[in-house]
Amino acid sequence: MPRHYSTTEVETVLRALGFEMIRQRGSDRRWRGVWGGQRRNVTVVAGQRQIPDGTLRSIATQAGLALDELKKRIEG
Repeated sequence: MPRHYSTTEVETVLRALGFEMIRQRGSDRRWRGVWGGQRRNVTVVAGQRQIPDGTLRSIATQAGLALDELKKRIEG
């Protein structure tokens, strides 16, 4: 059974990569940082205990990471 990841876990990884939360509008949190030599904006939905797979893939793409790399960083 696949493991589900929470918003807190994803935001911890983003913070470790040097991203900063720049604003929150409703339940959407916007993160900004530089990764892979490019300035990136990442939107994460706040307060989710289980982020759907498609949303997690989108977060990884926005951050400039492969989905597997994001999962590996979350799991430590």
